[in-house]
Amino acid sequence: MSAKILALDTATEVCSVALMVGDTLYSRSEVAPRDHTKKILPMVDEVLKEAGVTLQELDALAFGRGPGSFTGVRIGIGIAQGLAFGADLPMIGVSTLAAMAQGAYREHGMTRVATAIDARMSEVYWGRFERQADGTWLTIDDECVIAPEALCEKIHADSTTWGTAGTGWEAYSDALAALPLTRQDSGVLYPQAQDMVVLAAQALANGETLAAENASPVYLRDTVAWKKLPGRE
Repeated sequence: MSAKILALDTATEVCSVALMVGDTLYSRSEVAPRDHTKKILPMVDEVLKEAGVTLQELDALAFGRGPGSFTGVRIGIGIAQGLAFGADLPMIGVSTLAAMAQGAYREHGMTRVATAIDARMSEVYWGRFERQADGTWLTIDDECVIAPEALCEKIHADSTTWGTAGTGWEAYSDALAALPLTRQDSGVLYPQAQDMVVLAAQALANGETLAAENASPVYLRDTVAWKKLPGRE
């Protein structure tokens, strides 16, 4: 039976939702940095109605687990948990950085992608990924939050070309120019739910789901605490 997976993400300036029903994808996306709470649920309703399915008919609910805006990540996971609790659905957390790598592949067929999200405080959220023959992504550099100058000292030159994705490349273009990597811009600035749902389908096929009460964000900054929902302290 074909899987039905809903994915939503509010971790960055983009608010996006995608529903995969077998090989058919329904999606909505909008740059709305201050309106995530107003737009995300109407987007969910729209894709469900377009596909003619209900939340209870889904196999899993995926969410952008971060890294990204602290407030945005909290909004996304809170709404996703509420929907999953109500429909008794398993959840799948998807890396926003890995989602951008998938976006670079979707847009340009890039199979090696270096992702950098502007983390403010003169730092970037960083990760590098390489696409495997089975469509999964191998993590080359562990996801981290790091100053561009420190990153340039850490990365070693190689003979491959890396697609770049994320807002960090523009925000810290001068500092990151020192990276010893051959680069090609993918044009992908933000993670999108339509890419997250592809990664979530892979996770579902491998049995990599979690109960709604165990869903948690990935901030990468240890100084930020996750405030649990009522009853989860």
